[in-house]
Amino acid sequence: CGGTKQSPINVDTAQATFSPDLRPIQLSGYSLPANKQLKLKNNGHTVVLELPESLALTGGYAQQYRAVQLHLHWGSPSGPGSEHTINGRRFPAEIHVVHYNTKYDSFTEAMVHPDGLAVLGAFLEVGHGENQYYHEILKHLLEIQEVGQETFVPGFNIAGLLPANLKLYFHYNGSLTTPPCYQTVKWTIFNQTMLLSHHQMSMLVSSLRTDDSKLLQSNYRPVQNLHGRRVLASFQTTPSAKHAPG
Repeated sequence: CGGTKQSPINVDTAQATFSPDLRPIQLSGYSLPANKQLKLKNNGHTVVLELPESLALTGGYAQQYRAVQLHLHWGSPSGPGSEHTINGRRFPAEIHVVHYNTKYDSFTEAMVHPDGLAVLGAFLEVGHGENQYYHEILKHLLEIQEVGQETFVPGFNIAGLLPANLKLYFHYNGSLTTPPCYQTVKWTIFNQTMLLSHHQMSMLVSSLRTDDSKLLQSNYRPVQNLHGRRVLASFQTTPSAKHAPG
């Protein structure tokens, strides 16, 4: 997992370059009927929800990408666990929705190509009310406590797991954050955070177990060196924001 384009990274908002070319992210097919069953699995590293290929990114990226799965990264009762950080701040948790470029036949084929993958990331924080969309996943965690266990979740509006505002985001070229760490991911990190209740966040950080029956916690990778990469922002992050050449 060496390399100069590894993820996650710390996003320094003062160093991010405003790019007017970054268009709002557009999702298509994200609202699924309840009769569509989705597989939810504990793979020993995270909880994975498999997604049908009818979910796609149709705007914000130059090419079309299809969804494959989403998963979460979290901390523990004693500390936050997002993978990306903003100005050095780590958030309680982070969601990643993984897509592959439709010009390739499969995720496996796409993941080795430089333009192969697109991942949407959003931060999770604790707010007041229950989050009905996250509830659709969290209520099933006790069914998959052990590694390798899986269950089925009725379809729901997957877009509800992501911020309402898909216009404001940071964009950079990076990698998968778990082995094989291929440097083939075009990352989108949304500026708006998602709110879960205190109870929901506790369920996330203390329901699943690892291979050796310990609680699955703090499953995030440390931030990686930028090595001169530019982080773009779809919005003005500082009053005197630098403009990217068109």
